[in-house]
Amino acid sequence: MSVKRISDEKEKKNIARCILEALPDWFGIPEAREEYISGSEGMIFFAAYDRERPVGFLYLKETGKSTVELYVMGVRKEYHRQGIGRELFKAAKKAACEAGYAFMQVKTVRMGRYEEYDRTNRFYLAVGFQEFEVFPTLWDECNPCQIYVMALG
Repeated sequence: MSVKRISDEKEKKNIARCILEALPDWFGIPEAREEYISGSEGMIFFAAYDRERPVGFLYLKETGKSTVELYVMGVRKEYHRQGIGRELFKAAKKAACEAGYAFMQVKTVRMGRYEEYDRTNRFYLAVGFQEFEVFPTLWDECNPCQIYVMALG
C-alpha cells in the first residue's frame, strides 16, 4: 500500500468517484456524492493505492485563514481496519502543517446514530481529534453534525 498526493484535477475526480460509489452506506445520496467529487478540484488531495488500484482517498478544504477541514475521506470497505485511513490522515496532517494551518476540523454524524458512523467517530478520536460541538440540525434532525477539532504543529 502506498499513499500519494494527487494534483491532476481529472485524476482526483476519477479516484473520488471510484471510491465514493463503492461506499453507499456512507455516500448513498447521489447529490452529496457528486458535490464531494466536483469539490475535489483545487484541494489538497491524497490517494491510497493497493498496487495501481486506488483504494482510499481524502481531501482537505480550507475553512479559514488558520483552519483546514478534512472534508471527505473514503476507504473501500474491504480495506477497512488495515491502517489505510491512518496513513492517509498522516499524510494530510503533515501537508496541513507544512501549509501553515494551525487547526484541523472534521464533521461527521454524531455517535450513537448509525453503526457505520460510530466506527467513523471512533477513527477520528483514535487519530487525535477531540469533540468540539454538535449541531443537531445542520444537516437534518436524523443526522446531527458532530464537529471534531485538532491543533496542528
